[in-house]
Amino acid sequence: MPGPSSEFDLIDRYFARPTPGAELGPGDDCALVTPTPGMQLAATTDMLVAGTHFFADTDPEGLGWKTLAVNVSDLAAMGARPRWALLAGALPAADEAWIAAFSRGFFACAGAFGVDIIGGDTTRGPLNLCVTALGEVPPGRALRRDGARPGDDLWVSGRPGLANLGLRHLQGGLDLPAAPVADEAPLRDACLAALTRPQPRVALGLALQERGLAHAAIDVSDGLLQDLGHIARRSGLVATVWPERLPALPAGVAATIARDAQLAGGDDYELIFAAPAAAREAIAALGRALALPLTCCGVLAAPDSAPAGTVLVLDAAGQPFPVARRGYDHFSH
Repeated sequence: MPGPSSEFDLIDRYFARPTPGAELGPGDDCALVTPTPGMQLAATTDMLVAGTHFFADTDPEGLGWKTLAVNVSDLAAMGARPRWALLAGALPAADEAWIAAFSRGFFACAGAFGVDIIGGDTTRGPLNLCVTALGEVPPGRALRRDGARPGDDLWVSGRPGLANLGLRHLQGGLDLPAAPVADEAPLRDACLAALTRPQPRVALGLALQERGLAHAAIDVSDGLLQDLGHIARRSGLVATVWPERLPALPAGVAATIARDAQLAGGDDYELIFAAPAAAREAIAALGRALALPLTCCGVLAAPDSAPAGTVLVLDAAGQPFPVARRGYDHFSH
């Protein structure tokens, strides 16, 4: 009877795949890659920890997808084309069924976005997954957080808030309808899919960058208001958001809960971007071409009565809109 698989057996069996975009992939001390001539490298890393970012009993195939997707989303927010990634993981046990399912989801995401997995590391320990992803962007064209300008419109993709509603459902604090509501697909399915299999907006980020439509962008990981604050602060501006202009709230969920999920829930990995008013028609056309809702929900202005970095939330009459929270902070919980 064969003995338990070694670390190297597991890597070879589940994570060693062809890497056509690399000179040398997994199996040596380092991978070797050659960037496209004339391109800058964009690099990002994200860690997912059991009990903090996901439940320990999360479906491993969905977790594999999400582990890579959250990093690909960072590249999308920079207007970069994803190219390569490395995976480091601590696993409590060499559970081959779990590893096989995780790798299916991980490589499904890699294939969907053209990413070569070029290396990594594994060890025994509490379940912890960390990806470093690399992409390419033309010099001077990245959608940096400090690039927004006074007068820019603020846009958001998709329907922010669905992922947080899915999380609340799994936590037992919200019972989402399992049947269609108001001619929409089942809300429970949509929210759980948004949470477990986020869709990085790579095509959107590339189009905004290549067509020069946006000045700055960020992906929504910790909450729309909190993440928007990073653009406002780095650009030295004040942001105003009108919640009534955000995508319609899901039917079947209390308005206060849905609005909080929209504004502060996070985990959506939609893009918020700043663009000049002159680009409105082009952005609307881009949304139609991508079959992706793009919603203008706010504006940026130079600091006046409020300091740079402030995010104002106003109702349709221009009065302060009450918000209980603005996003997630790992060290405030």
